Amino acid sequence: MDNTSYPVILTLMLPKDTKSYRHAYFICFLALYVLILSINIRLVIAIIMEKSLHEPMYIFLGHLCINGIYGATGFYPKILSDLILDSYVISFHMCALQIFMIYSSLLCEFTILTVMSYDRYVAICRPLDYHSKLTKNSCVKLILFSWIVPMLSSLTGTLLSNLRQLCAYHIDKLYCDNWSVVKLSCSSTFVNNVYGYIVAVIFVSFAIVIILSYIKLIAACKISLENRRKFWKTCLPHIFSLINLTFAFLFDFMYSRYGSNDISEGLRNFLALELVIVPPVFNPLIYGLNIRAVRKSVFTLCVASKVNISHAPKRRKHN
Repeated sequence: MDNTSYPVILTLMLPKDTKSYRHAYFICFLALYVLILSINIRLVIAIIMEKSLHEPMYIFLGHLCINGIYGATGFYPKILSDLILDSYVISFHMCALQIFMIYSSLLCEFTILTVMSYDRYVAICRPLDYHSKLTKNSCVKLILFSWIVPMLSSLTGTLLSNLRQLCAYHIDKLYCDNWSVVKLSCSSTFVNNVYGYIVAVIFVSFAIVIILSYIKLIAACKISLENRRKFWKTCLPHIFSLINLTFAFLFDFMYSRYGSNDISEGLRNFLALELVIVPPVFNPLIYGLNIRAVRKSVFTLCVASKVNISHAPKRRKHN
């Protein structure tokens, strides 16, 4: 069947006990989306407004938060509309867009974390070279790298899966993912499978680069108390983010290809949703709470906004 001849509609998995808990699911997902938007946007605003945070590490952190908003927007509006309408279907083209947004965001997180590990490596192991290596131009190049490479990788994978004829129309997941669409096709999945492994190897190699850089960082921390202080304050959140992301990515990659029906539906949904729930909530919270400069700026911004809100009615009365 030609996918471009007329709109193709795909069905998605229904959340468990939808009839009983549909409105509860809606409230939970809406609360999560509002939380993700509020904490990430507030952290980005704090980094933009506070001049002391105009440093490479915080700029990269800002892009990590922007990526969290971007990835969450690929999932939450769709699941919220499904729950409110009680209709779990998606057009083929919107499915492709969701695949691109969620997986480009996931890969972007790998590259941004890699760039952040390079920043920490230079700051702790080669502090005298920090300002010569992390110049404005080099930061722009690193940011472009962290966005362009994942976008192109995801775009290629999405096109490969969507330029195929379909023989089935149900995705056994709460959202569209690349391999689920590939499995619906009538033809061989060899090319898609090979490309998927290439992308997985490339981005897992980024995780290996990060691990190697942290081995050197740990060695450098043994020498200096100041280096140990920098490591615990700025690198520990990075390690937690990397562990969470790598575990979620590898499970999603391996289960989508070799998954067993022996795993309960609840566990499968939890691990699939972990990709779109934990990183965008976890990253800004752990960095914001652990790094004093960020925590102080966000707190100041919150206090200032509350003061402005409380003074606004008084000004109106006075006028």
